[in-house]
Amino acid sequence: MKTLVILVASITLVAGNLAAQSVGVRQKQFNIEKGLAIQGYDPVAYFTSNDAVKGKSDIVEMYNGVSYRFASVQNRDKFKADPAKYEPQYGGWCAYAMGAKGEKVDVDPETFKIIDGKLYLFYNKFFNNTLDSWNKNENHLKTNADQNWAKFIR
Repeated sequence: MKTLVILVASITLVAGNLAAQSVGVRQKQFNIEKGLAIQGYDPVAYFTSNDAVKGKSDIVEMYNGVSYRFASVQNRDKFKADPAKYEPQYGGWCAYAMGAKGEKVDVDPETFKIIDGKLYLFYNKFFNNTLDSWNKNENHLKTNADQNWAKFIR
């Protein structure tokens, strides 16, 4: 019995350390500005409204160390039910830059695309809308971006 208790305690400790490590990695790797993902935009609204909608400062949810704001309590509840469905790909960094060069580049949260039920964000400043470039070679860039992002989250 004593061995079983020690075994369970050890497994719990290891699992806790892995979870903390995961949170730490996410906080370092995600595009977080002023403590918020997506610059405070509501991740669920991209899917439900097909629009970039600013979240409210009093409707917040943290998921594995990353904070999100929501435009409504209903959107927050949808997120809580399935966070992976709504989180942006590549930690919220520009999908085009991740695919083209394997680099973390900031985004314009209002420039986005939903692909196969996933949210992709893009840089769009100084007459450079990378969504246009992404659309010209999406399959190749997405494959590269998936591979490049995997290097960041190891």
